Amino acid sequence: MDRWATFDTYGTLVDWNAGIGRELVRLLGGDEAELLGRYHDLEPQVQAEDPELPYREVMAQVLAALARERGVDLPGDERDALGRSLPSWPIFPEVPAALAELRRRGWRLGTLTNSDPDLIAASIEVMGVPFDAVIAAGEIGSYKPAHRHWEVFFERTGADRARHVHVAQSHFHDIVPANELGIPSIWINRLDEEGDPQPTRELRDLGPLPDVADELVPA
Repeated sequence: MDRWATFDTYGTLVDWNAGIGRELVRLLGGDEAELLGRYHDLEPQVQAEDPELPYREVMAQVLAALARERGVDLPGDERDALGRSLPSWPIFPEVPAALAELRRRGWRLGTLTNSDPDLIAASIEVMGVPFDAVIAAGEIGSYKPAHRHWEVFFERTGADRARHVHVAQSHFHDIVPANELGIPSIWINRLDEEGDPQPTRELRDLGPLPDVADELVPA
């Protein structure tokens, strides 16, 4: 029976904060950490209000709200600036090697992402490692931490829940629902945060991931 490792992408594999923070400063000026903090406040609200909204539009609406809050007159041709910039957001340096090693050890890879199919396809191309399953919010009309991503993943793949681990940076979007679903989780705690419930394992980056995944689900 196959072993599956599913991932959140943005924040876990792709440096979401670096990519979006750079654009927010370019467009709005001010302190990057403050802008990112406010963005993190607003994005889940927009997603909860309309789960069927494409992620590109979510980003556009949050950017517009931030511009209004700061009294910035955002040019019309910059409305989709965050979506346009996404393919250039950097991949964390250890990610390609860790994913390739998981594949070498026989793991199948999936991503459960709060983005759109075209956006995640661009990021996967940059990573250079194929994924066997891609579940994007923009195609299923649901945003994590709702459970629909996992439901669709199991429907499509027939994966054995006992041979599956979920890997993510966001405690709110991923670790909490994985715990609710009884799925072993590996928290990539890049920001040295605290969160309850506890994940099954906690790492600072993906470097040790192949060994930790093998420990949780032996071949």
